[in-house]
Order: sequence, then structure tokens, then C-alpha cells
Amino acid sequence: MGALDAVAGRVAGGATVTFRPSGSSMVPLIRSRQRVVVAPVDPSKLEVGDIVLARVAGTVYLHLVSSVDLAGKRVQISNNRGRVNGWTGHDRVFGICVAVDDVTRSGAAGKTVAADSDQSTRT
Repeated sequence: MGALDAVAGRVAGGATVTFRPSGSSMVPLIRSRQRVVVAPVDPSKLEVGDIVLARVAGTVYLHLVSSVDLAGKRVQISNNRGRVNGWTGHDRVFGICVAVDDVTRSGAAGKTVAADSDQSTRT
């Protein structure tokens, strides 16, 4: 179980979680160890360009929505370097990134669902 699995569990349970993911696949949108805030999301409102916390083929990613299939209730997840991770159902999209280092992500407003704040999670 990876570090993002624990975060996904908390977000799926209704918490808004602050954490510091590592890696370079989302540069320059998210740099390694920047503080991000992820809140529970209504997947039916997602758009291309949203950053989501989602499980694809057994792995949890904090990556971009690169395509939307509303009829099939699924989204395609990709990193910010052109690699497509795959399609995943709305039931495996746990949250949306609402802020990076205290800068609000445009487009995230109105896509979250009621959540409890849990600012203590660190990964």
C-alpha cells in the first residue's frame, strides 16, 4: 500500500486532506513536496485539466483528467508529461486538488462535495 492509498482512503471517507506528494510527473503544476489540498469531488463535474486523486489499474495517482466520458461515467488520467495512465470509473475518483502551496486551483470551485477538514495528514 502506497502513501497515496492512505490519503485516498481519508478523502473517500469525506475528509479534505493536506499533504506533500513526491515525484516530478506533474511539474510545473505540482512540484515534488509542494503542499497540496485535496477535497472530495463530484466526478460528474470533472473537466479536462482538473487534477484529481484517483485509482487507475490498482495504483493511486494525483494526476490530470485528460479526457471525460460522461456517458460511461469515467475519466482518463494522465501525468503532466504526456503519459496516459488509463481510464477509471467515477467510483475510483476520490478527490480534486483545490490548492497548491496555498494557491487556489482555478476550476476546482463548485466540484467538491461537503467534506470535513483534516489538515494533519503528511506524506
